[in-house]
Amino acid sequence: MFEIAEYIGIVAFAMSGFFIAIRNKLDFLGVLISVFLTALGGGILRDVIVDKTPYTFTHSIPAFIIVSVMILLVVFKFNKKPSIENKPLFILSDSIGLVSFSITGAIIALEANLNITGVLALSFITAVGGGIIRDVIINEIPFVLKTGFYGTITLMIGLILYVLNTYEMMDIYTLTAVFIAGVILRLVAYYKEWAIPMI
Repeated sequence: MFEIAEYIGIVAFAMSGFFIAIRNKLDFLGVLISVFLTALGGGILRDVIVDKTPYTFTHSIPAFIIVSVMILLVVFKFNKKPSIENKPLFILSDSIGLVSFSITGAIIALEANLNITGVLALSFITAVGGGIIRDVIINEIPFVLKTGFYGTITLMIGLILYVLNTYEMMDIYTLTAVFIAGVILRLVAYYKEWAIPMI
């Protein structure tokens, strides 16, 4: 279950990082860094926190997925299409990545026997940590800090998985339900422009 969610997240966030790099007119190295940070940065932070060798440093598949996604996006000339950041493909890929990595972060936290604070923190860090690092590097306010329901969804998923695990109800079916519900909630929140109150 972990690997399925992890690979889905890597594909989705690789696409997201690619689109943002193209929007900022980065060169090839810049695009590569943006893609790797977005797709793998949060997972690396997560694994370091629980004192594990980062998953992407012991498995070759994540890097292979990222390179393959980049090649496909260039071959199909997505780098030539204007304003792709607000297109359905970008929103969907970003939503899938957000939910997938929220789930993997929570799973790792639960496997490490962390309390609810740890589960929420790792769910959040895994999902948005790479994006925050990327945005800081390209001198932008991190996306998660200015978009209403984005980070909130990661915390909700972490809380739900903590409760499911507490009552021994976490399996492939409940995780699939959480994944689908999370993606739908993110898409609805985006298109309905839901936002948490500002101070």
